[in-house]
Amino acid sequence: MFSRNDFNIWSVLKNCIGKELSKITMPVVFNEPLSFLQRMTEYMEYARLLRIAAQQQDPVERLKFVSAFAVSALASNWERLGKPFNPLLGETYELTRPDFRIICEQVSHHPPISAFHADCPDGFTFHGSIHPKLKFWGKSVEIQPKGTVTVELPGHGEAYSWNNVNCCVHNIIVGKLWIEQYGTMEVVSHEHGLKATLTFKTAGAGNKDLHRVEGYISDRSKRRTHFLYGKWTEFIKCTDYASYEEYCKENGYKFKRADERSKSPNESPGNTPRKVLSKLNSIKLSSFKSLSISEPDDPPEPADGGDIPKSDSTYSIDIPNSVTLWEAEPRPGNTAEYYQFTRFAMSLNQMEDHMRGPQRPLCPTDSRLRPDIRKLEKGDMDGAAAEKTRLEEKQRENRKKCKKADESIFPRWFKQAVNPHTKQDDWLYKGGYWERTDDSMVMEIF
Repeated sequence: MFSRNDFNIWSVLKNCIGKELSKITMPVVFNEPLSFLQRMTEYMEYARLLRIAAQQQDPVERLKFVSAFAVSALASNWERLGKPFNPLLGETYELTRPDFRIICEQVSHHPPISAFHADCPDGFTFHGSIHPKLKFWGKSVEIQPKGTVTVELPGHGEAYSWNNVNCCVHNIIVGKLWIEQYGTMEVVSHEHGLKATLTFKTAGAGNKDLHRVEGYISDRSKRRTHFLYGKWTEFIKCTDYASYEEYCKENGYKFKRADERSKSPNESPGNTPRKVLSKLNSIKLSSFKSLSISEPDDPPEPADGGDIPKSDSTYSIDIPNSVTLWEAEPRPGNTAEYYQFTRFAMSLNQMEDHMRGPQRPLCPTDSRLRPDIRKLEKGDMDGAAAEKTRLEEKQRENRKKCKKADESIFPRWFKQAVNPHTKQDDWLYKGGYWERTDDSMVMEIF
Protein backbone atom coordinates (compact mmCIF):
# COMPACT_ATOMS: atom_id res chain seq x y z
CA MET A 1 0.00 0.00 0.00
CA PHE A 2 1.04 3.62 -0.56
CA SER A 3 1.71 6.22 2.10
CA ARG A 4 -1.16 8.49 3.10
CA ASN A 5 1.04 10.74 5.22
CA ASP A 6 0.98 13.73 2.88
CA PHE A 7 -2.77 13.77 2.28
CA ASN A 8 -4.83 16.53 3.90
CA ILE A 9 -7.90 14.63 5.09
CA TRP A 10 -9.53 17.71 6.59
CA SER A 11 -9.71 19.38 3.15
CA VAL A 12 -12.15 16.65 2.11
CA LEU A 13 -14.12 16.04 5.30
CA LYS A 14 -14.65 19.58 6.61
CA ASN A 15 -17.90 19.92 4.64
CA CYS A 16 -19.14 16.39 5.37
CA ILE A 17 -20.03 16.57 9.08
CA GLY A 18 -23.37 14.86 9.69
CA LYS A 19 -23.75 13.81 6.04
CA GLU A 20 -23.97 10.36 4.50
CA LEU A 21 -20.62 9.72 2.86
CA SER A 22 -21.98 7.29 0.25
CA LYS A 23 -23.37 10.33 -1.58
CA ILE A 24 -20.02 12.13 -1.60
CA THR A 25 -17.24 11.41 -4.10
CA MET A 26 -14.17 10.43 -2.11
CA PRO A 27 -10.56 10.54 -3.40
CA VAL A 28 -8.88 7.24 -4.29
CA VAL A 29 -6.42 7.85 -1.44
CA PHE A 30 -9.12 6.60 0.93
CA ASN A 31 -9.65 3.33 -0.95
CA GLU A 32 -8.32 -0.18 -0.69
CA PRO A 33 -8.07 -2.19 -3.97
CA LEU A 34 -11.32 -4.12 -3.51
CA SER A 35 -14.94 -3.48 -4.43
CA PHE A 36 -17.56 -3.53 -1.67
CA LEU A 37 -18.88 -6.72 -3.33
CA GLN A 38 -15.53 -8.36 -2.61
CA ARG A 39 -15.47 -6.97 0.92
CA MET A 40 -18.94 -8.48 1.41
CA THR A 41 -17.60 -11.83 0.15
CA GLU A 42 -15.26 -11.85 3.15
CA TYR A 43 -18.28 -13.03 5.12
CA MET A 44 -17.36 -16.44 3.71
CA GLU A 45 -13.84 -16.74 5.11
CA TYR A 46 -15.13 -19.03 7.86
CA ALA A 47 -17.90 -20.71 5.85
CA ARG A 48 -16.82 -24.03 7.35
CA LEU A 49 -18.74 -23.02 10.49
CA LEU A 50 -21.99 -23.27 8.51
CA ARG A 51 -21.03 -26.72 7.26
CA ILE A 52 -20.36 -27.76 10.86
CA ALA A 53 -23.72 -26.30 11.88
CA ALA A 54 -25.48 -28.31 9.17
CA GLN A 55 -23.95 -31.52 10.55
CA GLN A 56 -25.33 -31.00 14.09
CA GLN A 57 -28.45 -32.90 15.14
CA ASP A 58 -29.33 -30.63 18.08
CA PRO A 59 -30.92 -27.27 17.10
CA VAL A 60 -29.10 -25.51 19.96
CA GLU A 61 -25.77 -26.80 18.65
CA ARG A 62 -26.66 -25.55 15.19
CA LEU A 63 -27.46 -22.10 16.58
CA LYS A 64 -24.10 -22.00 18.38
CA PHE A 65 -22.14 -22.43 15.15
CA VAL A 66 -24.37 -20.11 13.12
CA SER A 67 -23.80 -17.46 15.81
CA ALA A 68 -20.05 -18.05 15.70
CA PHE A 69 -20.20 -17.58 11.92
CA ALA A 70 -22.08 -14.29 12.36
CA VAL A 71 -19.29 -12.99 14.61
CA SER A 72 -16.46 -14.38 12.48
CA ALA A 73 -17.71 -12.39 9.48
CA LEU A 74 -16.55 -9.20 11.24
CA ALA A 75 -13.03 -10.34 12.16
CA SER A 76 -11.42 -9.11 8.93
CA ASN A 77 -12.59 -5.55 9.68
CA TRP A 78 -9.99 -5.06 12.41
CA GLU A 79 -7.39 -2.47 11.32
CA ARG A 80 -8.91 -2.30 7.82
CA LEU A 81 -8.78 1.47 7.35
CA GLY A 82 -9.22 1.62 3.57
CA LYS A 83 -12.64 2.19 2.02
CA PRO A 84 -13.73 -0.38 -0.61
CA PHE A 85 -14.71 1.00 -4.02
CA ASN A 86 -18.43 1.65 -4.47
CA PRO A 87 -19.73 -0.97 -6.93
CA LEU A 88 -21.21 0.23 -10.21
CA LEU A 89 -24.83 -0.64 -10.94
CA GLY A 90 -24.83 -4.14 -12.39
CA GLU A 91 -21.32 -4.95 -11.17
CA THR A 92 -20.93 -8.57 -10.06
CA TYR A 93 -18.43 -10.69 -8.18
CA GLU A 94 -18.17 -14.46 -8.04
CA LEU A 95 -16.03 -16.74 -5.93
CA THR A 96 -15.88 -20.52 -5.83
CA ARG A 97 -14.12 -22.53 -3.14
CA PRO A 98 -14.30 -26.23 -2.26
CA ASP A 99 -16.89 -25.61 0.46
CA PHE A 100 -19.01 -22.84 -1.14
CA ARG A 101 -19.71 -20.59 -4.09
CA ILE A 102 -21.03 -17.02 -3.96
CA ILE A 103 -22.43 -14.52 -6.46
CA CYS A 104 -22.83 -10.83 -5.59
CA GLU A 105 -24.47 -8.05 -7.60
CA GLN A 106 -24.95 -4.30 -7.16
CA VAL A 107 -28.73 -4.18 -7.51
CA SER A 108 -29.34 -0.48 -6.79
CA HIS A 109 -27.32 2.71 -7.22
CA HIS A 110 -29.49 5.16 -5.22
CA PRO A 111 -29.64 3.95 -2.52
CA PRO A 112 -26.56 1.73 -2.95
CA ILE A 113 -27.62 -1.86 -2.28
CA SER A 114 -25.46 -4.96 -2.71
CA ALA A 115 -27.05 -8.42 -2.79
CA PHE A 116 -25.38 -11.81 -2.44
CA HIS A 117 -26.24 -15.51 -2.55
CA ALA A 118 -23.91 -18.28 -1.39
CA ASP A 119 -24.53 -22.00 -1.25
CA CYS A 120 -22.91 -25.32 -0.48
CA PRO A 121 -24.37 -28.56 -1.86
CA ASP A 122 -26.16 -30.51 0.87
CA GLY A 123 -24.95 -27.95 3.41
CA PHE A 124 -26.30 -24.42 3.56
CA THR A 125 -27.57 -21.38 1.71
CA PHE A 126 -26.53 -17.90 2.84
CA HIS A 127 -28.05 -14.79 1.31
CA GLY A 128 -28.89 -11.17 2.00
CA SER A 129 -28.53 -7.56 0.94
CA ILE A 130 -26.53 -4.74 2.49
CA HIS A 131 -27.21 -1.00 2.26
CA PRO A 132 -24.15 0.55 3.92
CA LYS A 133 -24.55 4.03 5.37
CA LEU A 134 -21.49 6.06 6.32
CA LYS A 135 -21.66 9.21 8.42
CA PHE A 136 -18.93 11.59 9.54
CA TRP A 137 -19.37 12.88 13.10
CA GLY A 138 -16.41 15.23 13.34
CA LYS A 139 -13.90 12.91 15.02
CA SER A 140 -15.11 9.59 13.63
CA VAL A 141 -16.85 7.86 10.74
CA GLU A 142 -19.74 5.53 11.56
CA ILE A 143 -20.66 2.67 9.21
CA GLN A 144 -24.18 1.32 9.55
CA PRO A 145 -24.58 -1.94 7.55
CA LYS A 146 -28.33 -1.77 7.01
CA GLY A 147 -29.92 -4.98 5.81
CA THR A 148 -30.73 -8.51 6.97
CA VAL A 149 -28.80 -11.69 6.22
CA THR A 150 -30.24 -15.20 6.26
CA VAL A 151 -28.77 -18.69 6.64
CA GLU A 152 -30.83 -21.68 5.52
CA LEU A 153 -30.01 -25.26 6.47
CA PRO A 154 -32.13 -27.27 3.99
CA GLY A 155 -31.26 -30.61 5.59
CA HIS A 156 -33.01 -29.49 8.78
CA GLY A 157 -35.71 -27.35 7.16
CA GLU A 158 -34.74 -24.28 9.17
CA ALA A 159 -33.44 -20.75 8.75
CA TYR A 160 -31.66 -18.10 10.81
CA SER A 161 -31.44 -14.34 10.28
CA TRP A 162 -29.69 -11.35 11.84
CA ASN A 163 -28.59 -7.75 11.31
CA ASN A 164 -24.96 -6.74 11.56
CA VAL A 165 -23.75 -4.27 14.20
CA ASN A 166 -22.31 -0.81 13.57
CA CYS A 167 -18.65 -0.09 12.96
CA CYS A 168 -16.84 3.12 13.94
CA VAL A 169 -13.49 4.44 12.70
CA HIS A 170 -12.05 6.81 15.32
CA ASN A 171 -9.52 9.67 15.15
CA ILE A 172 -10.38 10.72 11.61
CA ILE A 173 -8.95 14.21 12.01
CA VAL A 174 -6.09 13.87 14.51
CA GLY A 175 -4.35 10.80 15.92
CA LYS A 176 -4.05 7.19 14.90
CA LEU A 177 -7.06 5.55 13.30
CA TRP A 178 -8.68 2.63 15.09
CA ILE A 179 -11.86 0.60 14.67
CA GLU A 180 -14.51 -0.79 16.97
CA GLN A 181 -17.73 -2.74 16.38
CA TYR A 182 -20.61 -2.09 18.74
CA GLY A 183 -24.28 -2.81 19.21
CA THR A 184 -26.52 -5.83 19.70
CA MET A 185 -26.84 -8.69 17.23
CA GLU A 186 -29.76 -11.12 17.48
CA VAL A 187 -29.41 -14.41 15.61
CA VAL A 188 -32.92 -15.80 15.39
CA SER A 189 -33.87 -19.42 14.66
CA HIS A 190 -37.25 -19.04 12.98
CA GLU A 191 -38.36 -22.67 13.31
CA HIS A 192 -37.48 -23.41 16.93
CA GLY A 193 -37.94 -20.05 18.65
CA LEU A 194 -34.30 -20.07 19.74
CA LYS A 195 -32.31 -16.84 19.77
CA ALA A 196 -28.69 -15.83 20.38
CA THR A 197 -28.36 -12.26 21.68
CA LEU A 198 -24.81 -10.95 21.32
CA THR A 199 -23.57 -7.61 22.65
CA PHE A 200 -20.52 -6.07 20.99
CA LYS A 201 -19.04 -3.80 23.63
CA THR A 202 -17.42 -0.41 23.16
CA ALA A 203 -13.90 0.26 24.41
CA GLY A 204 -15.17 1.87 27.63
CA ALA A 205 -13.04 3.26 30.44
CA GLY A 206 -9.55 1.82 30.44
CA ASN A 207 -10.30 -0.08 27.22
CA LYS A 208 -11.38 -3.07 29.31
CA ASP A 209 -14.17 -4.01 26.93
CA LEU A 210 -12.39 -3.40 23.60
CA HIS A 211 -13.33 -6.14 21.10
CA ARG A 212 -15.40 -8.06 23.65
CA VAL A 213 -18.52 -9.93 22.67
CA GLU A 214 -20.83 -11.42 25.29
CA GLY A 215 -24.28 -12.90 25.00
CA TYR A 216 -26.58 -15.81 25.59
CA ILE A 217 -28.84 -18.32 23.88
CA SER A 218 -32.46 -18.37 24.99
CA ASP A 219 -35.22 -20.85 24.20
CA ARG A 220 -38.82 -20.28 23.17
CA SER A 221 -39.80 -19.48 26.75
CA LYS A 222 -36.92 -16.92 26.96
CA ARG A 223 -35.00 -19.08 29.40
CA ARG A 224 -31.25 -18.61 29.02
CA THR A 225 -29.53 -21.92 28.32
CA HIS A 226 -26.00 -21.03 27.15
CA PHE A 227 -23.50 -18.19 27.47
CA LEU A 228 -21.37 -17.01 24.52
CA TYR A 229 -18.24 -14.91 25.00
CA GLY A 230 -14.98 -13.87 23.36
CA LYS A 231 -13.56 -11.21 21.05
CA TRP A 232 -14.78 -10.52 17.53
CA THR A 233 -11.13 -10.19 16.50
CA GLU A 234 -9.99 -13.53 17.93
CA PHE A 235 -12.39 -16.22 19.15
CA ILE A 236 -15.84 -17.20 20.41
CA LYS A 237 -16.49 -19.73 23.18
CA CYS A 238 -19.66 -21.17 24.65
CA THR A 239 -20.66 -22.75 27.95
CA ASP A 240 -23.90 -23.69 29.68
CA TYR A 241 -25.59 -20.82 31.50
CA ALA A 242 -25.36 -22.47 34.90
CA SER A 243 -21.55 -22.66 34.62
CA TYR A 244 -21.48 -18.99 33.63
CA GLU A 245 -23.56 -17.91 36.61
CA GLU A 246 -21.39 -19.94 38.99
CA TYR A 247 -18.28 -18.38 37.47
CA CYS A 248 -19.78 -14.90 37.86
CA LYS A 249 -20.23 -15.39 41.59
CA GLU A 250 -16.52 -15.97 42.00
CA ASN A 251 -15.07 -13.80 39.21
CA GLY A 252 -17.64 -11.07 38.62
CA TYR A 253 -14.94 -8.40 38.50
CA LYS A 254 -13.62 -9.77 35.20
CA PHE A 255 -16.56 -8.72 33.06
CA LYS A 256 -20.01 -7.18 33.15
CA ARG A 257 -23.12 -9.22 32.63
CA ALA A 258 -23.99 -9.78 29.01
CA ASP A 259 -27.27 -7.88 29.23
CA GLU A 260 -25.57 -4.66 30.31
CA ARG A 261 -25.07 -2.49 27.24
CA SER A 262 -22.47 0.22 27.15
CA LYS A 263 -23.50 3.08 24.96
CA SER A 264 -21.09 4.15 22.24
CA PRO A 265 -20.33 7.85 21.95
CA ASN A 266 -21.14 7.43 18.28
CA GLU A 267 -24.48 5.63 18.63
CA SER A 268 -26.26 8.95 18.55
CA PRO A 269 -25.34 12.57 17.99
CA GLY A 270 -24.46 12.97 21.67
CA ASN A 271 -21.08 13.49 20.07
CA THR A 272 -23.00 16.05 18.01
CA PRO A 273 -21.79 17.39 14.69
CA ARG A 274 -22.90 20.88 15.78
CA LYS A 275 -20.81 20.73 18.92
CA VAL A 276 -17.79 19.35 17.10
CA LEU A 277 -18.15 21.82 14.26
CA SER A 278 -18.31 24.70 16.73
CA LYS A 279 -15.12 23.50 18.36
CA LEU A 280 -13.37 23.06 15.03
CA ASN A 281 -14.48 26.47 13.81
CA SER A 282 -12.81 28.08 16.82
CA ILE A 283 -9.47 26.90 15.44
CA LYS A 284 -7.91 28.69 12.50
CA LEU A 285 -8.34 26.62 9.35
CA SER A 286 -4.66 27.02 8.54
CA SER A 287 -3.83 24.87 11.54
CA PHE A 288 -5.34 21.85 9.74
CA LYS A 289 -3.02 22.06 6.74
CA SER A 290 -0.52 19.65 8.20
CA LEU A 291 -3.06 17.01 9.26
CA SER A 292 -2.80 13.60 7.65
CA ILE A 293 -3.80 10.00 8.16
CA SER A 294 -1.19 8.31 10.33
CA GLU A 295 0.36 5.06 9.20
CA PRO A 296 -0.12 2.06 11.52
CA ASP A 297 3.52 2.08 12.65
CA ASP A 298 3.77 5.82 13.32
CA PRO A 299 4.08 6.99 16.95
CA PRO A 300 0.81 8.28 18.46
CA GLU A 301 -0.01 11.89 17.70
CA PRO A 302 0.18 14.18 20.77
CA ALA A 303 -3.54 14.88 20.54
CA ASP A 304 -6.52 14.44 22.82
CA GLY A 305 -7.81 10.90 22.35
CA GLY A 306 -5.21 10.25 19.66
CA ASP A 307 -3.89 6.90 20.92
CA ILE A 308 -5.15 3.55 19.70
CA PRO A 309 -6.78 1.67 22.59
CA LYS A 310 -5.07 -1.58 23.43
CA SER A 311 -7.13 -4.67 24.08
CA ASP A 312 -7.05 -5.83 27.69
CA SER A 313 -4.26 -8.40 27.85
CA THR A 314 -5.70 -9.73 31.11
CA TYR A 315 -8.78 -11.03 29.29
CA SER A 316 -8.29 -14.58 30.47
CA ILE A 317 -11.87 -15.67 31.04
CA ASP A 318 -12.12 -19.43 30.66
CA ILE A 319 -15.37 -20.57 32.17
CA PRO A 320 -15.60 -24.26 33.08
CA ASN A 321 -17.27 -26.48 30.47
CA SER A 322 -16.46 -23.98 27.70
CA VAL A 323 -16.06 -25.06 24.09
CA THR A 324 -14.25 -22.97 21.47
CA LEU A 325 -16.56 -22.49 18.48
CA TRP A 326 -14.29 -20.29 16.35
CA GLU A 327 -10.75 -18.91 16.27
CA ALA A 328 -9.47 -16.32 13.78
CA GLU A 329 -6.70 -17.33 11.39
CA PRO A 330 -3.46 -15.36 11.89
CA ARG A 331 -2.81 -12.69 9.27
CA PRO A 332 0.26 -12.82 7.01
CA GLY A 333 3.41 -11.27 8.43
CA ASN A 334 3.39 -8.54 5.77
CA THR A 335 -0.27 -7.57 6.25
CA ALA A 336 0.61 -3.99 7.28
CA GLU A 337 2.18 -3.46 3.84
CA TYR A 338 -0.98 -4.68 2.09
CA TYR A 339 -3.89 -2.70 3.54
CA GLN A 340 -4.07 -4.99 6.60
CA PHE A 341 -5.60 -7.69 4.39
CA THR A 342 -6.19 -11.20 5.68
CA ARG A 343 -4.85 -14.04 3.56
CA PHE A 344 -8.40 -14.61 2.30
CA ALA A 345 -8.76 -10.94 1.26
CA MET A 346 -5.42 -11.07 -0.58
CA SER A 347 -6.86 -13.75 -2.90
CA LEU A 348 -10.00 -11.89 -3.97
CA ASN A 349 -8.57 -10.19 -7.08
CA GLN A 350 -6.95 -13.38 -8.35
CA MET A 351 -7.85 -14.35 -11.93
CA GLU A 352 -8.17 -18.12 -11.70
CA ASP A 353 -7.54 -20.45 -14.63
CA HIS A 354 -11.15 -21.47 -15.17
CA MET A 355 -12.15 -17.79 -15.51
CA ARG A 356 -10.12 -17.51 -18.72
CA GLY A 357 -11.40 -20.73 -20.28
CA PRO A 358 -13.83 -20.87 -23.22
CA GLN A 359 -16.44 -22.98 -21.40
CA ARG A 360 -17.54 -20.35 -18.85
CA PRO A 361 -15.32 -17.27 -18.83
CA LEU A 362 -15.57 -14.65 -16.13
CA CYS A 363 -18.67 -12.46 -16.40
CA PRO A 364 -17.63 -9.10 -17.98
CA THR A 365 -19.23 -7.23 -15.06
CA ASP A 366 -16.99 -8.92 -12.44
CA SER A 367 -15.08 -6.67 -10.00
CA ARG A 368 -11.79 -8.32 -10.96
CA LEU A 369 -12.04 -6.54 -14.31
CA ARG A 370 -12.40 -3.00 -12.90
CA PRO A 371 -9.44 -0.94 -14.18
CA ASP A 372 -9.47 1.52 -11.25
CA ILE A 373 -9.13 -1.29 -8.71
CA ARG A 374 -6.38 -2.96 -10.76
CA LYS A 375 -4.39 0.26 -11.07
CA LEU A 376 -4.63 0.97 -7.35
CA GLU A 377 -3.51 -2.60 -6.65
CA LYS A 378 -0.41 -1.93 -8.79
CA GLY A 379 0.29 1.36 -7.01
CA ASP A 380 -0.78 3.66 -9.87
CA MET A 381 -2.63 6.30 -7.85
CA ASP A 382 -3.13 8.79 -10.68
CA GLY A 383 -4.27 6.08 -13.08
CA ALA A 384 -6.72 4.71 -10.51
CA ALA A 385 -8.19 8.17 -9.91
CA ALA A 386 -8.60 8.80 -13.65
CA GLU A 387 -10.28 5.41 -14.19
CA LYS A 388 -12.56 5.91 -11.20
CA THR A 389 -13.77 9.22 -12.66
CA ARG A 390 -14.21 7.66 -16.11
CA LEU A 391 -16.28 4.76 -14.74
CA GLU A 392 -18.52 7.09 -12.73
CA GLU A 393 -19.17 9.20 -15.84
CA LYS A 394 -19.83 6.08 -17.90
CA GLN A 395 -22.30 4.86 -15.29
CA ARG A 396 -24.21 8.15 -15.53
CA GLU A 397 -24.33 7.85 -19.33
CA ASN A 398 -25.60 4.26 -19.13
CA ARG A 399 -28.35 5.32 -16.75
CA LYS A 400 -29.41 8.09 -19.16
CA LYS A 401 -29.56 5.61 -22.06
CA CYS A 402 -31.69 3.18 -20.04
CA LYS A 403 -34.00 5.97 -18.89
CA LYS A 404 -34.38 7.27 -22.44
CA ALA A 405 -35.17 3.80 -23.74
CA ASP A 406 -37.53 3.27 -20.79
CA GLU A 407 -35.87 0.01 -19.86
CA SER A 408 -33.91 -1.42 -16.97
CA ILE A 409 -30.89 -3.60 -17.73
CA PHE A 410 -29.97 -4.34 -14.13
CA PRO A 411 -30.21 -6.13 -11.80
CA ARG A 412 -29.67 -9.29 -13.77
CA TRP A 413 -29.41 -11.99 -11.11
CA PHE A 414 -31.54 -10.77 -8.20
CA LYS A 415 -35.14 -9.62 -7.74
CA GLN A 416 -37.03 -7.78 -5.03
CA ALA A 417 -39.32 -10.12 -3.13
CA VAL A 418 -40.50 -10.99 0.36
CA ASN A 419 -38.04 -13.08 2.34
CA PRO A 420 -40.16 -16.10 3.40
CA HIS A 421 -38.38 -16.34 6.75
CA THR A 422 -38.25 -12.71 7.89
CA LYS A 423 -41.47 -11.68 6.05
CA GLN A 424 -39.67 -8.49 4.98
CA ASP A 425 -38.77 -7.08 1.55
CA ASP A 426 -35.40 -8.40 0.41
CA TRP A 427 -33.31 -9.06 -2.68
CA LEU A 428 -33.46 -12.76 -3.57
CA TYR A 429 -31.38 -14.69 -6.11
CA LYS A 430 -33.26 -15.46 -9.34
CA GLY A 431 -30.90 -18.27 -10.32
CA GLY A 432 -29.11 -18.90 -13.59
CA TYR A 433 -25.75 -17.24 -12.95
CA TRP A 434 -23.67 -20.41 -12.74
CA GLU A 435 -25.54 -22.00 -15.66
CA ARG A 436 -25.25 -19.07 -18.09
CA THR A 437 -23.56 -19.68 -21.46
CA ASP A 438 -23.65 -16.27 -23.14
CA ASP A 439 -22.65 -12.84 -21.81
CA SER A 440 -22.58 -11.12 -25.21
CA MET A 441 -25.68 -9.02 -24.51
CA VAL A 442 -24.49 -7.70 -21.14
CA MET A 443 -24.12 -3.93 -21.02
CA GLU A 444 -20.48 -2.85 -20.83
CA ILE A 445 -19.98 -1.07 -17.52
CA PHE A 446 -16.18 -0.95 -17.37
